Amino acid sequence: MPSVFLKTYGCQMNERDSEAVAAQLVAKGYALAASEAVADVVLLNTCSVRDNAEQKALSKMENLAGQFRKQRPGVLLGFLGCMAQSRGRELIDQLPDVDLVVGTQKFHRVADYVDDLLAGRRDKIVDTEEERGSEATIKEHLLNGAAKAKAVTAFVSIMQGCNQYCTFCIVPYTRGLERSRMIEDIVAECRELVARGVKEITLLGQIVTSFGKRDIPEREGKSAFVQLLDAVHAIEGLERIRFTSPHPKGYGPDLVEAYARLPKLVESAHLPVQSGSDRVLKLMHRGYTRARFLEIIRQLRAVHPEMGLTTDIIVGFPGETDADFAETLSLAREVEFDNAFVFKYSPRRDTPAAAMPNQLPEELIEARHAQLLAVINEIAERKNKACEGRVLQILVEGPSRKNAARLEGRTRANKIVVFEGSERHIGQLMDVKITHAAPFTLYGDPAILNLN
Repeated sequence: MPSVFLKTYGCQMNERDSEAVAAQLVAKGYALAASEAVADVVLLNTCSVRDNAEQKALSKMENLAGQFRKQRPGVLLGFLGCMAQSRGRELIDQLPDVDLVVGTQKFHRVADYVDDLLAGRRDKIVDTEEERGSEATIKEHLLNGAAKAKAVTAFVSIMQGCNQYCTFCIVPYTRGLERSRMIEDIVAECRELVARGVKEITLLGQIVTSFGKRDIPEREGKSAFVQLLDAVHAIEGLERIRFTSPHPKGYGPDLVEAYARLPKLVESAHLPVQSGSDRVLKLMHRGYTRARFLEIIRQLRAVHPEMGLTTDIIVGFPGETDADFAETLSLAREVEFDNAFVFKYSPRRDTPAAAMPNQLPEELIEARHAQLLAVINEIAERKNKACEGRVLQILVEGPSRKNAARLEGRTRANKIVVFEGSERHIGQLMDVKITHAAPFTLYGDPAILNLN
């Protein structure tokens, strides 16, 4: 059978979608190629959240098409995911060498479409239609390949789509409205993963805390999402639960209380704030205030004083003033996030923000981005330095991504720890003494009690 190379741009949802597509292709007998240079099929799973991500994918495909046209004209080329959903047939019009364009509700069709194209049954395929039930189709996992011989972590998609309609965001248009899976279906997938050696599961959704909001009634004061956390927590053999990305509006008392009540739910929260200015938050249609966000942080730290907190922040939103930006800087200093993803605002077509007045010049956005990033990095380094000399529990995930001779794991608060170890440590919960801290990585030695 032919070989396939799949390159992913963007978020963890995209990574999870790519993994499922790859698993479906492998199940049909396709091999996974190590690079596009030797593949018979090259698929780019795309992102539309930032213009830069779209341009990278377009440039990559243009280069591949030019190269293969001269050297290997039979290679099948395809776009998947958010940009495919947004642009559809326009992508083939722009790049005639592209054979396949598959949107966000059609990932489960990719393997069949590749079959059809390679067999000559169809010439070009564009499928960006909605499909009822597509939220329950992404279940396949690749956990036993050479690269993941002892995978101990896994992503589980619990829903698709978004109903928030933030004025800067294209996701509701590329992923559709919220559609949640059944709790029993998700738990069955998690149980299967744990039976295959997975110790930590991350539950995924565009706004994961909106899970089941319209379909599953509250029970004993617990939202549908907290009911799901309870059900996954009960799985024997599972050690840790994470989730991403939530929305501040989803942090009700039941979710805050779950952090105290469920020991497998780690003390880590990625909580996108986007701006520290109430005026900008209102323009963004975020649905909370600065004060409410800070109250959520206070509640979480009351439950776990060392709660690992990360966030997303956009700088340069249309009309953002110096005073607005100063509010964002002060919020970052007040909260002291462990890390933050700082994005430069870029207009996305058909979003309300793209048509707003007072679009800021690129040089101002760049300057604010650099200033905020410097503040975030200084805080992150200082907080990591405070870990030196401490003993922290980690789940060992596998070889370090930067040095395969070492191992790496994560603390419950989601800090990466690199240490000298052996293959037998992979999948273990173990204590390490932190000997050195870099801005975003800790380095440690296994604590004596783990060496037996």
